[in-house]
Amino acid sequence: MDFSASWWFAVLLIIIVLLVYEVIDKNGRIFRAINKFPGPPCLPLIGNLSEILFMDQATTWQWARKWPKRYGGTYRFWFNSSLYVLNVIRVREAEPILSSTKHIDKSEFYKFLHPFLGLGLLNSTGSKWMHRRRILTPSFHFNILNGFHRTFVEECDQLMITLGEHVDKGVATALQPVMSKFTLNTICETSMGVKLSTVSGADVYLTKLYEIGEVLAYRLTRPWLLSDFICRLTGYKAALDKLLLPVHSFTTGIINKKREQFLAEYKEHTGELTEENIYLNPKKRYAMLDTLLLAEQNQLIDEAGIREEVDTFAYEGHDTTAAALIFIFFTLAREQAVQDRIFSEILHIYNNKPQSNRAFTPQDYTEMKFLDRALKECLRLWPPVTFISRSISEDIVLDDGNLIPAGCVANIFIMDMHRDPEQFPDPDRFDADRFLPEEVDRRNPYAYVPFSAGPRNCIGQKYAMMELKVVVVNALLRFRVLPVTRLEEINFVADLVLRSTNPIEVRFERR
Repeated sequence: MDFSASWWFAVLLIIIVLLVYEVIDKNGRIFRAINKFPGPPCLPLIGNLSEILFMDQATTWQWARKWPKRYGGTYRFWFNSSLYVLNVIRVREAEPILSSTKHIDKSEFYKFLHPFLGLGLLNSTGSKWMHRRRILTPSFHFNILNGFHRTFVEECDQLMITLGEHVDKGVATALQPVMSKFTLNTICETSMGVKLSTVSGADVYLTKLYEIGEVLAYRLTRPWLLSDFICRLTGYKAALDKLLLPVHSFTTGIINKKREQFLAEYKEHTGELTEENIYLNPKKRYAMLDTLLLAEQNQLIDEAGIREEVDTFAYEGHDTTAAALIFIFFTLAREQAVQDRIFSEILHIYNNKPQSNRAFTPQDYTEMKFLDRALKECLRLWPPVTFISRSISEDIVLDDGNLIPAGCVANIFIMDMHRDPEQFPDPDRFDADRFLPEEVDRRNPYAYVPFSAGPRNCIGQKYAMMELKVVVVNALLRFRVLPVTRLEEINFVADLVLRSTNPIEVRFERR
């Protein structure tokens, strides 16, 4: 037998072995369970890989919206014996996952984020996640959030100056750059305790984030890049590392700046920097990074752990809120009657304040009931994080008898869950009254999850809602928002947060 014949025989043998293994796999418990759900035909050897192979970000987004319409509910994907996927778009499958204390581990898809964010609160699992959550939870004590309000207002004043300049020039406002700059300013000054102007590299940081999103989406649609070895071999890792250099340099600058301040205070007040002083002293603005540095002094976290959390919160704490603000103003521009009703509510509270001090307080926002409902409806239609992914560690038996088996990955598509007509009739229509108390009571509590839900819900959701309200109230008090970009013009792409490749613009007009 010559070399050529031997080579073909080896290839044929490998294919036969793989096909036999596939037959065995498809008769296994995991495949049989997920195959009870609808999904595309599974091709030999490659399963459903052909459905996503070589897609770009825009195509991935489009297909992710088509599949729910095609299958009418939660559907399955199968790639090979190492990856069984259920794409969850209905609350009946999402609730037992999100509400459980057992299914809190993020799936292997979050492996893509490790070079970028490390293993911080967003994508760590098990005991490490619980330990970090315990450390960080006090950072969002209500006294600290009230202190953050002052920063939100101060930074919002600068944002209003920028919007006013656009009005004076007679130009539309591209929302992405102004909102990203604003939210990065606020997360740095509140959670990091560092003014952005004192740290170099912010503009490069913002630019590189979009490129990183593209690279991570590229990896996601090429499953062979799940292998770190192949990533290095193909040059993918080197390209990603080059993008990450200025990003990590920026967050390193934040840590170093804050560490200098913290150590100076620590030396000056040895023994006085306690959790009680941090969380119960309304006169001083303490930051999440103070909490981490105090934990480091108490040997509860190391320097690498601080870097993970700063990378995580610098990114998650600004990009998600920026995405929310972009689509809130986009929606208010389209819904003029809604905008007018919010303005009337704001004006009523503003006019009832004494002339000597008309500044809004955190308590004022609790009186703005319609504003709260309208923002929630914006987040229903346009959740900043469109999907989350969990590893299923134990079998989940559903009410209809179907099984979400241990060993599979459950991708919960929040964007599609929020458009479930059973939970939200006429789901594409804006209707703030969906969040009237009686409507909320009627609905499954896990049908609306812009901040996730259950034990692994977003630690910063109260922070985010306060920030959104401060910006919307201050903007609408000064300006009317008019539409420019139409919905059909938005080029949505699959990314870490809800994003468009083309600018989303509105026009501000002084009242």
